[in-house]
This record gives sequence, structure tokens and C-alpha cells, in this order.
Amino acid sequence: METTKLSQVDKERNAYHIEILGLSETRWNGSGEHRTPQGGILLYSGKPIKDKHESGVGILMSPKAHKSLIEWKPISDRIIVARFSTKLRKLVLIQCYAPTEQATTDEEDAFYETFENTLRNAKRSEITMVIGDLNAKVGADNKNFEHAMGRHGLGDMNEKGERFAELCLNNNLVIGGALFPHKQIHKATWVSPDQTTQNQIDHIAIHKKWRRSLLDVRAFRGADAASNHQLLIGSLQLKIAALSVRDIADRPKFNTDKLKIKMVHKNLEKEI
Repeated sequence: METTKLSQVDKERNAYHIEILGLSETRWNGSGEHRTPQGGILLYSGKPIKDKHESGVGILMSPKAHKSLIEWKPISDRIIVARFSTKLRKLVLIQCYAPTEQATTDEEDAFYETFENTLRNAKRSEITMVIGDLNAKVGADNKNFEHAMGRHGLGDMNEKGERFAELCLNNNLVIGGALFPHKQIHKATWVSPDQTTQNQIDHIAIHKKWRRSLLDVRAFRGADAASNHQLLIGSLQLKIAALSVRDIADRPKFNTDKLKIKMVHKNLEKEI
């Protein structure tokens, strides 16, 4: 991705009020941080400096989000991880770019092995989210994957989609794009150059424990993302759970009226 295109993408991030934006196929080699003219901060991870400029991933964020950044790690040219502080829990964000249909089986196996290891390293006490171009069609039929996805995906599941769904199932992740009912134009994340084919291959997944914090996932066609991929936005709201009626009922009750009796009051003072 050229710096001029990155600048345009950051303008769109600002326009859509996006705090954190995952980028796939950046084609930036090496790893590091880069600040755009609009003030956004890009964390990027790619192939070694002298290698061919291909693949690559990044996380583009607002200055506000950057202040919440605890740490980040370039895993490979296809995976980057960042940890953010929130008012409730730490948020672990894993940005991915899976191999395409042209990749060999060994390349795909290597990616998923690294992906699995990255997920295992995430702490259970933290909120884990996966975003990115997984090149996987999960479809609308969630048979055998009821705990990993809903029935609102686009089209039919392919082999890569099945592998991604299995990974989510095994790691307690839920695929957001299959949870919310939307029109087809708001499900498709990739459109062919001739506008005849639409696929849902970019995804946002979250640990099932935090499923209710994910309010919506949908594609926006109007954004100029400098790509044939559509901008995919997930709305996340972290809420503190209210006490249940049972919790309140189980609280210990104290008869404070007894403190008005001088003898009880004096005995209590002695105990303190």
C-alpha cells in the first residue's frame, strides 16, 4: 500500500469515526509504526526488508486509541497482535490476512498453525477479537457450527470457510458477520472487478463470552478503501453486568437499629 493510499484510508477511518482499523495486504516490509498526515498511527508487520513486497498486515488507529495501546507484536507477514486497555478488560486484537486460493496447502497449514498458537497465547481473562481478510466463505448454513456462527452469512461455505469455522469453534470464537440480519449488499465484503460476484470473505470474530458486547457487523459500500474489498465495521460496546436479584438477595443484612442500644454500641466498639 502506497503512503498516498494509506492517507486516503485514514481519511475514511476518520469519516466513519473508526477508532481501530485492520488492514490486509499492505505490502509493507519489515515492522514498525508510521504516522499519517491525518494523525492516524499504523502498526505494520510484513516480510523481511529485502523480500518481495507482498502480503503484509497492519492496524491503523486514532490518536485516542493509540493512547490505550499497551503493546503490540508483529507475528508474521500475515498476523499482527495488539493489546489495548479498556475500562472493563484488556482487549487483544488479532489482525489476519489468510492465504488466497492460489496458495499451496503447506502455506495454508503454516498460517493456521501460527494463527492457532497466537490464539492460545491470548489470556482467557482478556477480550479476544479476530479481524481481517480470511479468504473464507462461511455461508448461511451453520450446521455443526451453531456455537461459532449464526445463520445470516452470505452464500455457501467453502473449504476455507469450514477451516476458519472449525478454528473459531475450537477456540470459542463467534463469527460476527453471520450473526446479524442484513441485506446482501451489507454482507458482501468483496466485489469482483466486473461487479458480478460478491463474497463475504472478511470477518470479525469475538470470544463467545463477549458475544453480547458485539452490537453489529456490516459492510459499507460507500467507503473508498483503495481496494475491491468493502469496509467492514463491527460495533463493540463493553458493558459491566448489573447485579442479579439473587445476588442482591444474598447480600448479608444488618440490623442497624441495635446500634441505638448503648450496651451493644459499646461492645461493638470494644471488638473493633
